[in-house]
Amino acid sequence: MSTKRDYYEVLGVDKNADEQTLKKAYRKLAMQYHPDRNPDNKEAEDKFKEINEAYEVLSDSTKRQTYDQFGHAGVNGQGGFGGQGFGGQGFGGFEDVFGDIFGDMFGGGFSGGRPRRRGPERGADMRQSIDITFEEAAFGKSTSIKVNRSEECNECHGTGSKAGTSKKTCPTCNGAGEVRTVQRTPFGNIASSRTCSTCQGEGEVVESPCPKCQGAGSTRKVKTIEVDIPAGIDDGQMIKLSAQGELGSKGGPRGDLYLVINVKNHTLFTREGYDIYFDMPITFAQAALGDEIEVPTLDGKVKYTIPEGTQTGTVFRLREKGIPKLRGNSRGDQYVKVIVDTPKKLNEKQKELLRDFAKECGEDVHEKKSTFGQKIENMFKKK
Repeated sequence: MSTKRDYYEVLGVDKNADEQTLKKAYRKLAMQYHPDRNPDNKEAEDKFKEINEAYEVLSDSTKRQTYDQFGHAGVNGQGGFGGQGFGGQGFGGFEDVFGDIFGDMFGGGFSGGRPRRRGPERGADMRQSIDITFEEAAFGKSTSIKVNRSEECNECHGTGSKAGTSKKTCPTCNGAGEVRTVQRTPFGNIASSRTCSTCQGEGEVVESPCPKCQGAGSTRKVKTIEVDIPAGIDDGQMIKLSAQGELGSKGGPRGDLYLVINVKNHTLFTREGYDIYFDMPITFAQAALGDEIEVPTLDGKVKYTIPEGTQTGTVFRLREKGIPKLRGNSRGDQYVKVIVDTPKKLNEKQKELLRDFAKECGEDVHEKKSTFGQKIENMFKKK
């Protein structure tokens, strides 16, 4: 009978564990018991062999199926990590997991001898703001903005090299774009790689830099871009302008430009969502007797009939007089709050008319009333 521990027990996972769970468990244990982290520790060395053997079998769907059916006897002689070493065929389908582990331990990645150059890279995204009026936000507008961004150098056409010259192979990495190192371990040689610091992974270096861009291949320029601001946009919202950001490298696409909208305050209206609000002052006579008034809206003035007896603070709604909805055919509403404007200066005739009105209403009018401070002062005078 085999004395080997169950492979699932070795990795500390359930028999129904999926591929990601297996990989996560293996990675954790391999990092913990790796010989480089446990020098001269025979127990850690044995555990490291054991978990690698378990993962090699369970990470292979065919071997795992055989193991589940026949146990250790079913996979005996099918490879196993022990005795193969890092350079043998026993790596099977988990080289990518070793790459993760070695990257964490040695600062580079596991390399199978394949050079890795940096390919095309997308440019960086940009962010810029624009101020628009309340009406422009409501109804939209077409405008132009100026953007300071990187543009391909028109002298070297993006190569970074002086006219008549070209890039040369990097002398540090010999064009590979990375520098490889090999470390010997009790289980074989471990190859790790790092991006070449001389060429930054390009594999080539500029021998004679372009005098205009100093070898960068690009220069800063101010470009004018046309923008369509949609109707209904609100303060703080953004418009994405695809491929209008920074220049990509090695033929990569441009980044995007995000335009942040700043809407200026309106002298009359305030906005909540797609609805707008407005305070409408009316006279006491208009409130009491009713009247047809003109109300300002975003579309111009409209007539509205104030019913008699309207109280201050009354709110009425003008349908479809608000903000057009983004990507829609409808609009919000306008809410008008009535504010009865009490006159501050009256002539004698006006006062007399109001006195007569008050008498007709059965009201006592006291035109001069003491303030609270005067009442306190009078109280002390009586003592």
